[in-house]
Amino acid sequence: MTIIKEVASKERSKVVCYWFMFFFPEFNVVHPDSAKILMKSSEPKSIGFGGAYGMMKSWLGDGLLISSGKKWERNRRLITPAFHFGILKPYVDIYNSSTDKFLNNLKEFAATNKPVDVFPLVSLETLDTILRCAFSYEGKIQTEGLKHPYVAAVSRLAHLLAERWLQPWLYWDTLYYITPKGREYRKLCQYVHDFSEGVIRERQQTFLTDGPPSNRHLDFLDILLTAKDDKGVGLSFDDIRAEVDTFLFEGHDTTASAISWAIYHLGKHQKEQDIVYSELSELLNNNKQVSWENLQTMPKLTAFIKESMRMIAPVPGVNRQLTSPMTIDNVTIPAGLVVDMGIYMLHHHPDVWPEHDVIKLKIFTRRHCRATPIQFPTIRSRIKKLHWSTLCNG
Repeated sequence: MTIIKEVASKERSKVVCYWFMFFFPEFNVVHPDSAKILMKSSEPKSIGFGGAYGMMKSWLGDGLLISSGKKWERNRRLITPAFHFGILKPYVDIYNSSTDKFLNNLKEFAATNKPVDVFPLVSLETLDTILRCAFSYEGKIQTEGLKHPYVAAVSRLAHLLAERWLQPWLYWDTLYYITPKGREYRKLCQYVHDFSEGVIRERQQTFLTDGPPSNRHLDFLDILLTAKDDKGVGLSFDDIRAEVDTFLFEGHDTTASAISWAIYHLGKHQKEQDIVYSELSELLNNNKQVSWENLQTMPKLTAFIKESMRMIAPVPGVNRQLTSPMTIDNVTIPAGLVVDMGIYMLHHHPDVWPEHDVIKLKIFTRRHCRATPIQFPTIRSRIKKLHWSTLCNG
């Protein structure tokens, strides 16, 4: 990342090329103009040798994160209702109570006056929230922490996956799965699959016994189970499990990353901290519970969250594997190669973001905002704003 940043900053490049392990050419698009060409193409995600998506497939399955082409298009269309912002409205009370638990866990560290890594605590909070909201699962996640077997398994899987990414000689599945850590990874994958299947089958049994829910709102799992295409065909059981596994991990992990970095930036920048605190203090007026209506009137907090995600993106990058040659910025990339889109560099390219290492809330205020979806392709901030408003008020 450092080398890519130096090259892009010095040469004002839109595409950076380098050799990986001396044998594999890597292309990284680092400017909105070059990223637009890649993301508007129909090229699939890289699931072959060395592809990050491919390494996650044994865990997350062929869900929206990893699938491509017609399967992705069909399943995305079926699941679209689950991603409507309005579906979050009934969960405000859960967001508040989940955040209260997080703040209580944080109090014991605050009393010690010592540094604390907030990411594990935030990660527990976001996983707890997603399990309760999307799957109606009450598992005392924040109380038990790593003592909860599912939490421990997900945490260990993420660690093993990160380790493997940094050890290219283990990119070959055949080699990796005969190592002790490879066998551990496979065993933990089986455990989280069994957990997800248990949650799904329990809900299916409820449908058989009581029918679809009529006296409550549909959660994410309800939508997966009831979605049908134009031909009346729904998602297969494997597809449902893949979406459950994907949503549980990617949903809580990226949100936890965004919130943790936002806490870091809030603590580092006193001026911005005072601005956010003043806005929330005036809006909430000592009310410890954030309402749905409050979310519509937090422009400074919203700008801060977006600027924090611009500084450090929750997801560092995405990639595509070319099926045909592609020309980007006068560079013709052969078919078969993987092209990375470095989100960090898109957020820090000096030709797009002057003073890119300085936090400026006005960049994302309605009056000054000029960022396009390609310039700022990070995860939408509304869910994080709901978390953040309760965290800051606490």
